[in-house]
Amino acid sequence: MLWVTTRASLQQSLFTIPREVITNPWFIATLFDAYWAFITFYVWIAWKEQSLAARLLWFIAVIALGNIAMAVYMLVELFRVPATGPAGEALHTVFTRRNPGHLALPAVFVVVSAVIYLLA
Repeated sequence: MLWVTTRASLQQSLFTIPREVITNPWFIATLFDAYWAFITFYVWIAWKEQSLAARLLWFIAVIALGNIAMAVYMLVELFRVPATGPAGEALHTVFTRRNPGHLALPAVFVVVSAVIYLLA
């Protein structure tokens, strides 16, 4: 995702997509599909993160960076799983354990996404 997004950004600004593309029904359907998935995933993040600030920052990160932010969130959750222990404990760690709401990572994503959008 990083490679294809960077390549596309270097070839054409996000804000110069031709009208024929933006008004195409399949483009619109794909965009809606992606953003509903982002919002669905974000609802789970909002439940897991107990800090309002973390929830807000993760919302901006997921909406701005999509699958990139979501993949990093899942990787962070997976790295928190103990290397030893039963599978049920690992599932609990990833899917049902609530987090206090760390701000550093989503804040970095928000800043990076702002810079990307300003350069686009």
